[in-house]
Amino acid sequence: MFVDSHCHLDRLKLDKYEAGLDGAIDAAREAGVSEMLCVAIDLENIDKVLATADHYSSVYASVGVHPGTDVGEEPTLERLLSLAEHPKVIAIGETGLDYYYSEDRKAEQQSRFAIHLNASKLTSKPVIVHTRDARKDTLDIIASEGDANIGGVLHCFTESWDMAKKALDLNYYISFSGIVTFKNAEELRSVVRNVPLDRILIETDSPYLAPVPYRGKPNEPKYVPEVARCIADLKGVSIEEIANITTRNYRSLFNRSE
Repeated sequence: MFVDSHCHLDRLKLDKYEAGLDGAIDAAREAGVSEMLCVAIDLENIDKVLATADHYSSVYASVGVHPGTDVGEEPTLERLLSLAEHPKVIAIGETGLDYYYSEDRKAEQQSRFAIHLNASKLTSKPVIVHTRDARKDTLDIIASEGDANIGGVLHCFTESWDMAKKALDLNYYISFSGIVTFKNAEELRSVVRNVPLDRILIETDSPYLAPVPYRGKPNEPKYVPEVARCIADLKGVSIEEIANITTRNYRSLFNRSE
């Protein structure tokens, strides 16, 4: 069975399912996806994220604010700690740094990232990190503000092997999305070949970044086996082995019992 370690169920495109989200969850289950982590990107929609986790036994949640979110409620430490008390919240995030579109908000992003890392330390829940064009700052802040005993994951990884290796040294996992299946992602596939199997997670980041052969269509958790298939080919192992290993990794990082 597979786990989709990072998806946004509250934002899925559900037009093709008469049953709405029930239909998407059923489709994922039929594809062999046993569990999904619904990841928050802002606090305006957090009630829906938590309600989704409450409603489905196979869904868990995180709490946090994406670095690209520049409007709405700011995440104070107290607010994150309160939200993290929810019984189905197993992670803090997604958080991190994203300098791709603008470098104007560097200081603000860095302060927000540090707050999330402190929430992680106080709750003993791992951090889900988004990083783009901010390699050094991301690693520096993790090293200075995070807790290596708790660790976290660099999700939807698209950076270099050097960054991945340094993150591994900080007790972080590396999660790969459908991007790894894209024709122009050979450098990323090289990273996959280098990351130890026991530190890899798989995800869809749905509704974004659908893997080949569904690229260009709305993404959803039922497509996570395509990510696993690509990684299995790169590692020279069976897709069943990737399913088992990545599920075990997910459970280890997020303290999820069998």
